[in-house]
Amino acid sequence: MRAIILESEPDGHLPRALKLRDVPKPEPGPGQLLVRINACAVCRTDLHIVDGELLEPKLPLILGHQIVGRVEGPSRTGDFKIGDRVGVPWLGWTDGDCGYCRTKRENLCDRAKFTGYNIDGGYAEFTVADARYCFRLPNEYGDVEVAPLLCAGLIGYRAYRKTGKARRLGLYGFGNAAHLIAQVAIHEDREIFAFTRPGDVAGQESARSLGSIWAGSSDELPPGKLDAAIIFASAGELVPVALRALAKGGVVVCGGIHMTDIPAFPYHDLWNERVITSVANLTRRDGEEFFEIASRLRIKTKTEIFPLEEANAAIDRFRSGKLDGTAVLKIS
Repeated sequence: MRAIILESEPDGHLPRALKLRDVPKPEPGPGQLLVRINACAVCRTDLHIVDGELLEPKLPLILGHQIVGRVEGPSRTGDFKIGDRVGVPWLGWTDGDCGYCRTKRENLCDRAKFTGYNIDGGYAEFTVADARYCFRLPNEYGDVEVAPLLCAGLIGYRAYRKTGKARRLGLYGFGNAAHLIAQVAIHEDREIFAFTRPGDVAGQESARSLGSIWAGSSDELPPGKLDAAIIFASAGELVPVALRALAKGGVVVCGGIHMTDIPAFPYHDLWNERVITSVANLTRRDGEEFFEIASRLRIKTKTEIFPLEEANAAIDRFRSGKLDGTAVLKIS
């Protein structure tokens, strides 16, 4: 089968280049599905891996953890049978027996493995996936448009849940995740305040067009205090900025797997029971809840399609901020 491979560079050169290779078709083991891949969305985490910011990927590696495909075998595994459409997310395997797994916090499993990081992912024609961590996808979506929901949507939803019943919600970094979660929040009558890079007028207009009541630069304070903020950008310097925008008792949720260092800030900015928290991976409950909401609300995704062979171009355009939507590799 054809696959895009991330190989180790002998001289340690970064960012690493992805290479098209012919590799053996994977064989499913016990409890696994063989999935013929139709589409795989490109995630910022893929960029962090390529750029060496996430330090322990298996190499060589097939990237990609927003996988949409059809089951090709075995004839029946768990709730899935041949021909079923499935989504394969970032969390790819857990031991099922540790204290975290037994309390439905499998996202914190110490032995967890991740699709497109410890496990070969979706930049390929086929993959194998643990049936326990595959999702049925809403029929209302095509393969390309549903792919971004498998990470930007799922992780965004977990971050959103951590804001509780916050009425006035700030979203720092108005990219793919914020674009999706803003639609859920607005439907639930939250007031959205969108923060973009300084000068990103197009991003601010996009936020307003979705229904945000205010949009501005990340170095601005909103008109009035926020009840909660989610930071989707991987910029640690935004944490103190968001803290200063919070009302008493507010929460800042860091929504990414990687973030630059958070600079020092005065204790006064944290005082009055403000909270900083992070989001790690996802649980199956997150997926089940989110896909039910996505089916009901018909959340709109924005995508740009690339053939598998142009994975490097998709990554490069992501890095340079030139994408108008989520890059999705369409596998023919």
